[in-house]
Amino acid sequence: MKKRPVKKERFSKASLFDAVLLAGLGLLALITLYPFYQVVIISVSNTVAYARHPLYILPYVFDPIGYKTIFSDLSFYRSLGITAFVTVVGTAINMTLSMFGAYALSRKTLAGRNFFLGFIIFTMFFNGGTIPTYLVTNDLGLVNSIWVMILPCAISTYYLIIMKNYFVSLPPSLLEAAKLDGANEFTILVRIIIPVSMPFVATFFLFYSVERWNEWYQAYLYINDVKIQPLQIYLRNVLISLSNNLSSIAKQMLQGHTKKVSTQAIQMATIVVTTVPIICVYPFVQKHFVKGVMIGGIKE
Repeated sequence: MKKRPVKKERFSKASLFDAVLLAGLGLLALITLYPFYQVVIISVSNTVAYARHPLYILPYVFDPIGYKTIFSDLSFYRSLGITAFVTVVGTAINMTLSMFGAYALSRKTLAGRNFFLGFIIFTMFFNGGTIPTYLVTNDLGLVNSIWVMILPCAISTYYLIIMKNYFVSLPPSLLEAAKLDGANEFTILVRIIIPVSMPFVATFFLFYSVERWNEWYQAYLYINDVKIQPLQIYLRNVLISLSNNLSSIAKQMLQGHTKKVSTQAIQMATIVVTTVPIICVYPFVQKHFVKGVMIGGIKE
């Protein structure tokens, strides 16, 4: 019997499609990463090099004056400590209250479950506004307090609803098997639901961490004390103060001053320093994304 010739057209079309797809995705990744790349190379540059090369693509010089300026500022370390505290403590409170609340709402045996669920969903569409919220926050003694960046946003209603829907979708056999072994609701949540849902929990842990690290709006509204301002407010103050001084800096350069004033380098270095720590969290959480959601669950 004669063997049928292998049709190469199908493979060539597939290969062409893959090549076009990879080229498009590569171009999209390049467009996305280029701003971050430019921020990094400008952060180790100076004003003279940046002025000579309008399209700053290559690191023409290496001048870490921007990082030296930031690391020599004691306010930076104070703001970094405040942000680290808000991120660690705030994320712990976020995850604890969200998981406990979502699990309680997922139980159909909860008395008044529909009422509580409707009351929580109501807050997603209506709120008191900025002034009433400020008055309530002031009455609670949270103004000019580090806890104003943690307690008012202790639970995200959107994340709570998603967690609740996920807990509802888990097989009832998990809960039934645990109850047969004499486990109570707290034990079921801590020793069964959370370990089984680790990829899901890790995702929202990352979301909450990024939000707490980037927290600035609450601090901008309720904190006037410089000693407890977070890192993002520090970054904002650096960018604004340097932008206001651009005209005087340019005037000094035109008069022939030899001192290199690295305004852009300081701005970009501040952005890099405030961004890198939260990026370092991703490798530790990413391993949970590829795992099965029902690892360790009962197979039916």
